[in-house]
Amino acid sequence: MTDGPTILVLGGARSGKSRHAEAIVSALPPPWLYVATAQSFDAEMEERIAIHRARRSSDWQTVEAPIDLSATLKSLPGDRPVLIDCLTVWLSNLVLGEHDVERATDALEDALQRRDAATVLVSSEVGLSIVPDNVLARRFRDAQGELNQRIAKTADRVVLVAAGLPLTLKPQ
Repeated sequence: MTDGPTILVLGGARSGKSRHAEAIVSALPPPWLYVATAQSFDAEMEERIAIHRARRSSDWQTVEAPIDLSATLKSLPGDRPVLIDCLTVWLSNLVLGEHDVERATDALEDALQRRDAATVLVSSEVGLSIVPDNVLARRFRDAQGELNQRIAKTADRVVLVAAGLPLTLKPQ
């Protein structure tokens, strides 16, 4: 079991979940580690990444982990607070790359258990909208729901952010 808490921050698109997660981590002593799962494939995504980077101070060290999140997490200093943003993009990378999602999730859970410092994970709650009209989107939505449930089950705290307002679903 970890000494530091594991906190899952859920929310919809543009809900404020990343900012809330950053505030949780930045309330702890720096330096902080930011594990980014996004990959830049076009100018619009490059701009989104730049906006995220610009709002973080120099106390943040960014590490990229679009696929092998567990190995990256295990390689980081275990005594420094970590923010993983976000599990939804990571899952998308796995699904589109036809990786073994179950095995990757098992490995992530194992890596989280080895952490000594706080670990905050951001993830989208995608199950609140309409049923997707194609197989890939339904498969992704289902996998995201299962991933969120697995991480929430073992997390010390779970927060849902809507309209920038946090609602604690599982108190620490």
